[in-house]
Amino acid sequence: MSKFLYSRDLDFSSRGDIARIQGDFLKKHLSFCKMNSPYYKNLLNGIDLSGDIFEVLKKIPLTDKDVLTRHKGEFVAVAQDDIQDIVFSSGTTGEPLSIVYTATDLERLAYNELRTFLACGMRKSDRVLLTCTLDRCFIAGLAYFEGARAIGAATIRNGLNSMESHLEIIRRLKPTVLVGVPSFLKRLIEYLDSENTIPEHVRMLLCIGEPVRGLDLELNPLGHFLEKHWGAKVYSTYASSETITSFCDCESACGGHLLPELAVLEILDENAREVPCGEIGEVVVTPLQIEGMPLIRFRTGDISFKVDEPCSCGRNSLRLGPIIGRKQQMMKINGTTLYPQTVFTALEGIEGITDYYITAKRLEYGLSDYAEVHVALTNDLPDKESIVRKLAALTRVKLPVIIEPAEKVRAKIFSINSRKPVRFFDDTQSQQSEVL
Repeated sequence: MSKFLYSRDLDFSSRGDIARIQGDFLKKHLSFCKMNSPYYKNLLNGIDLSGDIFEVLKKIPLTDKDVLTRHKGEFVAVAQDDIQDIVFSSGTTGEPLSIVYTATDLERLAYNELRTFLACGMRKSDRVLLTCTLDRCFIAGLAYFEGARAIGAATIRNGLNSMESHLEIIRRLKPTVLVGVPSFLKRLIEYLDSENTIPEHVRMLLCIGEPVRGLDLELNPLGHFLEKHWGAKVYSTYASSETITSFCDCESACGGHLLPELAVLEILDENAREVPCGEIGEVVVTPLQIEGMPLIRFRTGDISFKVDEPCSCGRNSLRLGPIIGRKQQMMKINGTTLYPQTVFTALEGIEGITDYYITAKRLEYGLSDYAEVHVALTNDLPDKESIVRKLAALTRVKLPVIIEPAEKVRAKIFSINSRKPVRFFDDTQSQQSEVL
């Protein structure tokens, strides 16, 4: 029997009760790390875990992907015989980073998605079409499959398949919920329209990997497009392979709720100091109740903000805003800070653009960055100059625009070697960065 038993009461407890329960789990987590993780056993040596556990947490050094890469196996906290699943996350040296899970971690994975799916309105009566892969050492597809299965919903594991395949599935099996990357779901509904197929039975889109909301927590242009053309409610969820903890919209759809028994959330500035709610910083997560590869204060590299205003759904947990960008993808162009996601959101709002990507590089002496926007258009409209003007108005930066054939743009962003669309290419690092 799983030790992860859902209690609806936890979501709607007072802030004080949530903090108390979360603190108990955090203390157990830090103690487990100190006893079982070779890396944290050394790092926590001499740190007293008594007293206010949240204040103790702030004294512990941060962990990032570079640390995980350099210390590799030192983070594994169980015997090899207890490892039941191994996945990959992108590393900092070009070599994928291995993440290991135990049987209990996989139970936690299912429970995590059960919690988030119930919150956004998925039910046992739903048919859930997964358009993300369950193979290639990728955890997301497995997580969504296990979460839907925990609810009792029927899952359709079509994965990263062709448009024709998804069309046939939608016609025959009539899914009510689709899980996928927003840009892919946009292409899919455009294809369905071209085939005169109206998916009237689809009532919900659960969007992964790309934001569908803006800083005001309202749908961005891509989110509006999906809601209008699918005729379905659009929800967003965020997680990472390292933390296997989701922040998902509830049915009120105004930010991803923290699951307090599964994680502690911090938003930190450049000096690793916590910023007030509403201010932008790096997302730092301490995942709780993990056995195989427990982490403390993991720097995700993603930029967002916390929301602590009451949610109309009645839950009192903190919420995470949309991901604004990746810290490593931040550009400084003529004195203006710019994230690729800001450009992506602007492009989604310009009619006639079918696909896009950005190439960036550091100029000589490192005084500024240089970026180009590559776009594919419908019927050669709009013209290049109008795109430049609209982008400048929305981003406060004038960026050169290059118009390319749709096939060339899609071949660039949907590489056969990538599990997700890649729209930002940093020539300075000579490596592509996945949009999370």
